[in-house]
Amino acid sequence: MLLIPLVPFAASTLALLLAAASLVRRTPSIATWSFSAGMLLLGLDSLCTGLALHAPTWTELVRWLTIGMVAKACLPAVWLAFSLTYARAEARDALIRARWVLALSAAVPLSIAVGLPGRLLDVVPPDETGTVLFVRSEGVARAFHSVLLLGLVMPLMNLEQTFRAAVGTMRWRIKYVVIGMAVIFGGYIFVRSQAILYLAYEPSIAGVESSALMVGCVFLVLAYARNGFGSLDVYPSRAVLRSSLTVLLVGGYLFIVGVLAQSVRRFGGAESFQVQAFIVLIGMAGLAVLLLSDRLRQRLQALVGRHFGKAQHDSTRLWADLSRRLAAVTDERRLAAATATLTASTFDVLAVSVWLGDTSSGRVRFAAATAPSGTAVKDDGAPGWAEMAAGLARQPAPFDLEAVDAPWAEALRQLCPSTFTSGGPRWCVPLRSAERVRGAIVLADRVNGVPYSSEEAELLQCLGDQTASALENLHLGDEVARGRELEAFRSMSAFFVHDLKNATASLNLMLKNLPVHFDDPAFRADALRGISNTVTRIDGLIERLTSLREQPGVRLAPVPLDGVLDEAVAEMGQTAVGVERDVKSILPPILADRDQLRSVVTNLLLNARDAMAGRAGSIRVSAYTADERVVLVIADNGCGMTPAFIRDSLFRPFQSTKSRGLGIGMFQARRVIEAQGGWIDVESQQGVGTTVRIILPAAEEVQTT
Repeated sequence: MLLIPLVPFAASTLALLLAAASLVRRTPSIATWSFSAGMLLLGLDSLCTGLALHAPTWTELVRWLTIGMVAKACLPAVWLAFSLTYARAEARDALIRARWVLALSAAVPLSIAVGLPGRLLDVVPPDETGTVLFVRSEGVARAFHSVLLLGLVMPLMNLEQTFRAAVGTMRWRIKYVVIGMAVIFGGYIFVRSQAILYLAYEPSIAGVESSALMVGCVFLVLAYARNGFGSLDVYPSRAVLRSSLTVLLVGGYLFIVGVLAQSVRRFGGAESFQVQAFIVLIGMAGLAVLLLSDRLRQRLQALVGRHFGKAQHDSTRLWADLSRRLAAVTDERRLAAATATLTASTFDVLAVSVWLGDTSSGRVRFAAATAPSGTAVKDDGAPGWAEMAAGLARQPAPFDLEAVDAPWAEALRQLCPSTFTSGGPRWCVPLRSAERVRGAIVLADRVNGVPYSSEEAELLQCLGDQTASALENLHLGDEVARGRELEAFRSMSAFFVHDLKNATASLNLMLKNLPVHFDDPAFRADALRGISNTVTRIDGLIERLTSLREQPGVRLAPVPLDGVLDEAVAEMGQTAVGVERDVKSILPPILADRDQLRSVVTNLLLNARDAMAGRAGSIRVSAYTADERVVLVIADNGCGMTPAFIRDSLFRPFQSTKSRGLGIGMFQARRVIEAQGGWIDVESQQGVGTTVRIILPAAEEVQTT
């Protein structure tokens, strides 16, 4: 036998050592326990393979192969659990979602291996010469090997998706784990395919699994030296894995199996088959290392760009990708994370971090990074943002951070240390928008330490400018939202202040007349009624203020307009300006909020009175119906207003022609009337007077529509 006899035992030893080492280096997690259990099963299976290949009798060979089959039956569930939890941030949720698949992957192969061991291993004893022994693969055995093959493909698909979702340093840390598991499972898939494709096979072919285990363990040792199988946070896509490279490789492998079978027939012997399979396995592992090598990919890109004149980066695709990512975020941290991920994948940089300045605290805040927090990035930030912003503003473009000798540059270098000595100098991209520096992007540990070209520097500057513009838009959006909240608060408070101002105006007028008419019983009775009405209005305002959290709407009800006019004129109190009422017909009731409508009418009457200060005249109030609507007219012959003021300022808050006015009366009046389904028209001529019309729907019209 050309296959080295000690390979199964060496592979078993390596697997058992890795199983133990994974539990002692760090606090065990779900992925760590799954990995340890999986390596223990692989080591047990390889040990059984070695004992079977060295068994003195064929009956003892069958016994060891049976034990190995039970160990193989446990592999799918254990490694599926590992693939769902390794380097993933949502490990427990992934296990819960896949609980039924895990249960089936454990129950089906185990029930066959334990319940039907005789039919699983249908061994044909050697002939009289004692040189030939076969294991038939029919019926139950083929079903078992098919289930096992499928159960080994699923973990590979999950590990592939984890690798695809990782970027930068995270991908560098998990690369050898993925390669090692692919080599191990590749050997097992190879042997399973033999059992499925052929009616019988020699037991010695199981040595291929041990060879694959030994090669895979070498890669796992490298992975252990890099990260110790520690936990990382990767969020792979949950989409259907129809584009998985694993499925393509398994299909290509089954084609290779046919080629190897033909080579066996041409060159002879199972020993030749094992050697060829081992060589193909080593070649596939080496090819996987090359395909996943960032250095090789970068060198190929440089070769194509140098000899064929192709641009280093597809700027159109990059710009579209950046715009799509930035358009989907609504806060600074998500925007920074999208920028860091795109920068790392585009420029082959393992550690990209984004830092933003906080002018209120004067500190540099960590926003996002492709390296795990707490290792290559110190996410607690640092003081001295003002000095750093001034230094970044003096830099005209993306620059070599190592070449700047300044305290702020040293502080930024300490925040973003390099992990690899061969990663080249750290570069910094200032985030400038409208002559204001908002932060910086720091690029460290570029693959192979390749220097940035002028084309890449320009592309980095465009990326930084676009990111800064998006940050500025987010900041302006927040300011607009806060401004709207403040404006809403000012408007709300101004409404209440305005109503209180009208109430105090009535009380002031009453106090002025009280010394003169105190002996008049009718005046005292009228004053008491006025005070009572004013207190009632103030209580109503307080009630509305305390119930603002509930945000009550307009309380509409049929209201007789005559009653509202009577109350408004009474609230106006005694005045030198007379109020003439002209209601030519019986008016239908209107559907309105009585309190709000009375407040509006009172405000308009007070405005008319103030407009005629020092002038002779009167206020004319009339009402009539037109087109199933009720029109209330309040006219005066006061000072009037200019057309420009009516057009630009009359209905805007905090705009007034009165020296002591708040400028919210007409703004509030229009909002109240429009909320009740009506509108306000104003006609005015400076020096002549003003006419205000309030048009409201009649109650019958509103109720029938």
